[in-house]
Amino acid sequence: MTLRLPALFTAALPMALLAAIPAHAAGAEDPTVKRRLEAQSIKYEIDKDGDFKITYNYKKEGRTQLVFVSGKTETVGGVPVREVFAPAAKADALDGAKALELLRASRRAKLGSWEIGGDYLYFVIKLPDTATAQQLEAALDVAAEVADDKELEVTGARDEF
Repeated sequence: MTLRLPALFTAALPMALLAAIPAHAAGAEDPTVKRRLEAQSIKYEIDKDGDFKITYNYKKEGRTQLVFVSGKTETVGGVPVREVFAPAAKADALDGAKALELLRASRRAKLGSWEIGGDYLYFVIKLPDTATAQQLEAALDVAAEVADDKELEVTGARDEF
């Protein structure tokens, strides 16, 4: 995988351990996400689920990538956690070997992991909701690049997400 970003922040890395702990849903769409996105001049839409939908445009490659910030937080061990997630492929495109490859890739990832939600494969980053605007943007950048790279790998030249 070719990463198109500088190294990511390390403050949220311990949160990867919290991702394995069961969480409880809390709250509704949070205006602080709007403020953080707007502070970084990130254009977004609110989808029907209340999530923040961002479209990355990789003009050089002629591709786009959707990334979402959850409109709600979950609390894990008293820490509010928010998800950044990007679809990469339809889950039915995966066989056992590809699923094992994704597990290995999740193990190597310093931030984020592969998950299946409904019928889709997502790259998901769970970070403390106290992340700064810059940290949230960095997580968005990573999720977009990793998901788009995987979409290219799995589907070839198709650009569905």
